[in-house]
Amino acid sequence: MPKRKSWREKLADRPDLPRVVPIDGKMSQRWGTGTVVIPSPREVDAIMKRVPRGKVITINDIRTRLAKKHGATIGCPITTGIFAWIAAHAAEESTADGETNITPYWRTLKSGGELNPRYPGGVARLKQLLQAEGHEVVAKGKRWIVVDYEQYLCR
Repeated sequence: MPKRKSWREKLADRPDLPRVVPIDGKMSQRWGTGTVVIPSPREVDAIMKRVPRGKVITINDIRTRLAKKHGATIGCPITTGIFAWIAAHAAEESTADGETNITPYWRTLKSGGELNPRYPGGVARLKQLLQAEGHEVVAKGKRWIVVDYEQYLCR
């Protein structure tokens, strides 16, 4: 049985990316016409790494930056989200190995300022880390959001 790849290996994987492709088929029904950039995992991680303490970014902001960088109409919502998730787990893997300069994944929010419960440690850990940086986190139904996250967006 082959050895399972570590999160950091998954982050470094995908030499075939980034790639810009036309929006077509079922994708065009939702996203219209133009092109979509399928980023590399490292590109997503690099954007997440640049978010300073006290600031946040949304996954949609990451997609917008990627699209602009590659001259595409949109950034792929599926792969960008998956690669952010991989970056988060790779950061925790690095922490477990004693590294301290990790990707601050807790600063990457879903749309609307929502915490991503699938990140390592779930909402409880994200809430703790964000509050330690001065953010107020509140429940909105079953979701948890950063209050007034728009004013803390990394531009």
